[in-house]
Amino acid sequence: MSTPFWCVFISAVLIFIARVPVTSAMKAQGYDNHLPRRQQLQLDGLGARAVAAHQNSFEAFIVFSVGVLMAHATQTQGYLIDTLAIIFVICRVIYLLLYWADLAWQRSLVWFIGLLCSLLLMLSPTFRQLLA
Repeated sequence: MSTPFWCVFISAVLIFIARVPVTSAMKAQGYDNHLPRRQQLQLDGLGARAVAAHQNSFEAFIVFSVGVLMAHATQTQGYLIDTLAIIFVICRVIYLLLYWADLAWQRSLVWFIGLLCSLLLMLSPTFRQLLA
């Protein structure tokens, strides 16, 4: 499996890692398995930030995975594609940590870098000759 595909897999796993503090916060309140989403809306602090990070992880995953698939479908390969995918994953790990720690502007900066990687992956077929 190629490096970008491994990065898609890792990004999918990160979606669920983002939920770990949510579960802990819900257990502290008495986990409501009948209406967990309503309970999540009532969380504050780390629990609420973790819910937001979890939801954002889905959003980021969609754009990133489409970018990887666009590069793959057009047979755009090379060190830049691998590097963009790896940087995206690193950004997502840092993003989660910053979100949990409530470091807002730093989180936004890392989010933007990850988004830029995803968009460049989408555009990569247009500069395929430069990657060879």
